[in-house]
Amino acid sequence: MTKSLLIVESPAKAKTIKRYLGDDFEVIASVGHIKDLPKNELGVDIADGFKPNYVTIQGKGKILANIKKMAKLVDTVYLAPDPDREGEAIAWHIAEEIGVFKGKAPKTYRVLINEITKKGVTEAVANPTEINRGRFESQQARRILDRLVGYQISPLLWDKVRRGLSAGRVQSVACRLVVDREREIQRFETMEYWTVKAKLAAAVEPKFWATLHFIDGKKAEIANEGEATAIVTSSKEGSWAVDEVVKRERKREPAAPFTTSKLQQEAARRLRFSAKLTMSVAQRLYEGIELGAEGAVGLISYMRTDSVRVSDDAIAACREYVEKQYGADALPKTPRVFKTKKGAQDAHEAIRPTNVALAPDDLKAHLSAEQYKLYKLIWQRFVASQMRPALFDQTRIDITNGHFTYRALGSILKYQGYQSVYAEVQGEDEEAKEEETLPDVKKGDVLKLQKLLPEQHFTQPPPRFTEATLVKELEERGIGRPSTYAAIISVIQEKGYAEKLKNRFHPTELGSIVTDLLVENFPRILDAEFTARMETDLDQIEEGTLKWVDLLQRFHKPFSETLEKARTGMRNLKREETPTDLDCKRCGAKMVIKWGRNGSFLACSAYPECKQSQEYRRDDDGNIIPVDEVVETRGTCPKCSQPLVVKTGRFGRFLACSGYPDCKHTEPLTLGVKCPKEDCEGELVEKRSKRGKTFYGCNKYPGCDYATWNRPLDVKCPTCQVANLEESSKRSATRWLCPNCGHDQPPADEAEALVHA
Repeated sequence: MTKSLLIVESPAKAKTIKRYLGDDFEVIASVGHIKDLPKNELGVDIADGFKPNYVTIQGKGKILANIKKMAKLVDTVYLAPDPDREGEAIAWHIAEEIGVFKGKAPKTYRVLINEITKKGVTEAVANPTEINRGRFESQQARRILDRLVGYQISPLLWDKVRRGLSAGRVQSVACRLVVDREREIQRFETMEYWTVKAKLAAAVEPKFWATLHFIDGKKAEIANEGEATAIVTSSKEGSWAVDEVVKRERKREPAAPFTTSKLQQEAARRLRFSAKLTMSVAQRLYEGIELGAEGAVGLISYMRTDSVRVSDDAIAACREYVEKQYGADALPKTPRVFKTKKGAQDAHEAIRPTNVALAPDDLKAHLSAEQYKLYKLIWQRFVASQMRPALFDQTRIDITNGHFTYRALGSILKYQGYQSVYAEVQGEDEEAKEEETLPDVKKGDVLKLQKLLPEQHFTQPPPRFTEATLVKELEERGIGRPSTYAAIISVIQEKGYAEKLKNRFHPTELGSIVTDLLVENFPRILDAEFTARMETDLDQIEEGTLKWVDLLQRFHKPFSETLEKARTGMRNLKREETPTDLDCKRCGAKMVIKWGRNGSFLACSAYPECKQSQEYRRDDDGNIIPVDEVVETRGTCPKCSQPLVVKTGRFGRFLACSGYPDCKHTEPLTLGVKCPKEDCEGELVEKRSKRGKTFYGCNKYPGCDYATWNRPLDVKCPTCQVANLEESSKRSATRWLCPNCGHDQPPADEAEALVHA
C-alpha cells in the first residue's frame, strides 16, 4: 500500500486534481454530501442533547461503499471537500464512515484547496491540517436549527393554508423583506415638487445648465407650479453673475476583488445573471475547464468567501501583468491592500483568477458564453484592483440672481487609470448625476440667460428589489451567508412566495399571507435582527467560543413554547370565509372570499348546495371586482357532445366537459404535435411537475416516457428536416431550437422581421 487517497466533492474537480498529483494518488469524488438528516422525519433527538440521526443519502450507498473500500487500500487519506462549513461536514462524515474517530483508519488529513492549479493543489497536499471540529459543529448547528424550524412550522402551514408550503429560518425572513418593501410602496404618498433650471451663456463657450440651489441662502424647496412660476418671473428680471468657482481634482479608487456577495450583485447588475446561475458558473470555473492540450485548469480561486484578502504572490503576479500590458505608469507606487470588513470570515482569499496572464479573450474559444462573461468580470475586477485611481477635474460654479443661487456641476475624466480595464456601471436604483463640460469663468463674470425651464417632479417610493439589491440587503442585514443567498432567492420563487417581473421581485398573494401568519405567530423567527444574531452565534461556534448544544438549547425553549401556541392560535385560512356584498349570479346568495390551492377566490355562501365560484381583483380603493372567466373551448365532449373547455388543475391545464358536474369527462390538453419518439403513436401534452413547473410529455405515458422542458412546435427544423423545433425561453429571450441538430433561430415572427430589415 503505497498510494494515497484524496477525496473531493465533484467528479470534475477530481479529474482536474488527478492530473496534478499523478500515479501516487487515487482521486475520487463523494458527489456532495454522503449523509444528512432523514427526509421524512425530524431526525433530531431533542431530549438527548439535540443528537442528530444522520442517514446515508439515497443513491449514495455505492459511492460510500467505494470510499470505504478505497480507504482500506492506501496508507494515507486526504479529505479535500470544499474549504467551507459544508465541505467540513462532508469531510467529517467521511472520516466517521472510514473509522477515523475509532482509530481504525489509515492516517487521515484535511486538505484545503483554495485554487485548483498545480501549485495550489501540491501546496495544499504538502501542508495538510486536521478536521476542524468547530467548523463542523457550526454547520451541524445550522442544519439542526433549520430542521427544527422548517420541519415543525411547515406542517402548520400545510394544515392552515395548503400542503406543500414551507417555512425556513432564513428564507422566511428574506420573503418578509420582499413583502415589507411592497407594503412600503403601497403606503407611500407621492408628493409634488418642482425644480427650475437656467441655460446660461458666458463670454466663452460652451453654454451650460444651472439648477436653482438656494433661496436667500437656504436650500430651495419648490412645492407647486405657482411658486415655480414666481421664481421664473423674478429670475428673468434679475441679472446673472458668477459668485464662486470651485475646482478640484477628485480621485476614484478601484474596488476590491470580489467577495461572493459582491460577485452576485455585479453579475446581476451587469450580466443579468441570477445568483443561482452566477454560483453555478463560478463553481465550474473553480473546478476546472478543459484548455486543449493543457487539460483541465481551475481558472478562479474558491468562490465562497467573505474576504477581500489576496495572497502576496497573486498581487505580485497582477502588478507584473499590469506593468507589462499597460506600462509602469498604470501601477500605484505600492501594492494596494484591501481591508476585510469586521465580522467577515477571512479563511479564503477574494475571488480572483488563478493565473492573471490568462486573459479572457485568450480563453474565449474554451469557454461557454456564460463562463466567458463571468470570468471576464472576475479577471477585470482583479486586474483593476492593482491599478492607479481614475482622476477627474471637478468644477462647481455658483451663480447669483437676486435672492437666488443657481449651481452648475461639471466633471471631466482626466486620467482613466483602472477604468481602462473595469469601467464603472451605474446601479439600477442610483440617480444619474447631471454633470457637463463647463466654460472657463471666474468670479464676477456676467452671464446671459438663454432659457429658464421649470420642471414638475413627484417623489418616488422605494424601488422593489432586484436580485442585486436583494443580495445587498441580505448582506447588509447579516441574514444568511453569501454562500446561501442563491439558494434563498431560488426557494422563495420556487415556493411561489415571490416572482420576478421585469427583473423586480413582487410578493405573491401566497407570499404575503404566509409572511403575515408567520410574523403574527413567530415574531422572533421572522425578525431580521434575531436571524443576524444567529449568524454571529454560528461564527462563535466555529471559533470555539460557544458550544453548539448551548445555542440550540437557548433557541429551542422559547421556540417550542411559541410553536404550541401557534398550533391552536394560528388562523386557519382553509376554514375562513370573508363576507362580501356581492350576490351569487346562480342562486342569489351572498358571495364570500375563501382560500384555495391557487389563492383567494369568490365562492357562494350556500356551498355545497351551490358550487358557484369566481376569481376577483381589487381596484385602487380596495373594492372587490369580480373577474369573468375567459372560456377557451377545444372541440366537443365524446360522451355528451357539449363543448370541451380548457381548465387549470393541480398538474397543469387540461380539457374538461362544460357540462360538469353532470358530465365529468376530462382529457389531456394536446399540443397537436406528434411524439418524436420512434414507434410511438402518441401526442405531446402539457403537464406540470410536483414543483409547479410546466413541461411537455407524451399522452401515452407510462408506455412512453418522452418529456421535455421546452415547448414542442409543429414546425420542422429547416436544417435537418428530421425533428420538430422547440421553444426555449431563458432570461427573457425566446428562441426556437432543434433537439436533433442544434439549429437555433428567433421565433418565426422575429426571424421574418430580421429577413426584411
